[in-house]
Amino acid sequence: MKKLSLSILLLMAILLGACSNSNDSTESNQKEKSDEVWDAIQESGEIVVGTSGTLYPSSYYPKDSDELTGFEVEVQKEIADRLGLDIKFETMAFDATLTALNSGRIDMASMGLRGENKEKFAYTQPIKYSYATMIVRKDDNSGINQLEDLEGKLAGGAATTVYSEIAEKYGAEVKTYGNATNDAYLRDVHNGRTDVVINDYYLQSLAIEAFPDMNIHLHPDLKFHTSTASIVMPKNADKLRGEIDSTVTDMLEDGTLKEISETFFDGQDVSVKPEEDIIEIDGISK
Repeated sequence: MKKLSLSILLLMAILLGACSNSNDSTESNQKEKSDEVWDAIQESGEIVVGTSGTLYPSSYYPKDSDELTGFEVEVQKEIADRLGLDIKFETMAFDATLTALNSGRIDMASMGLRGENKEKFAYTQPIKYSYATMIVRKDDNSGINQLEDLEGKLAGGAATTVYSEIAEKYGAEVKTYGNATNDAYLRDVHNGRTDVVINDYYLQSLAIEAFPDMNIHLHPDLKFHTSTASIVMPKNADKLRGEIDSTVTDMLEDGTLKEISETFFDGQDVSVKPEEDIIEIDGISK
């Protein structure tokens, strides 16, 4: 009986040891995997960033210039510079960016993550706080006085964004444009081909300033769905996330993020939470 008990104890010890070694191996593999993105960036000396290149004033080419600039572009340039890295931008549509992160085509991007995507990707603290507004026709607000009036309207938007989701929630049909420039969206509202564009307040408030002759404006009463944008990376990029998040903290503390914001958002500081009274929408994930 003693021999049997001893044999059982020995078997348990072997199994526990195997489990422990397996756990150690798994943790080691995860640690190695988590450092792969950072190690590759360090080896190349370059970080690759996905961005739209068509979204004023966040990511765009100024007239007669082939030099990409904008709020998110300059924030990312500053991050790369502080990390001692070169930076390369890949322009792409919003709905292609997460796929590009997963495939390794790009190392990071600037965007807001919602719902299950927060579990699928790594991201920093916010670099931008905002909320949603509508661009409508100036003479009649496109017949929209409340969110429920979106029913039956035609909304211009990009596929898979929260703004298109909001439009559809209230019964609007969404006309998608892909990676189009602002004037394509705005001209269609002006001409009546669409009724409304729902998007970020800061982006829209500046976009309409570029087209003063169009019959469009920001809806004077509707402000809804608070949001944030962060620097987003692949889920396994733990080291990269730590390095970038620490850099963002430094940029917040020394005023660099505020300075870049004020440059591109007409003196407004998007690095702090807005103090507006904003409608939150049930059923739209944040």
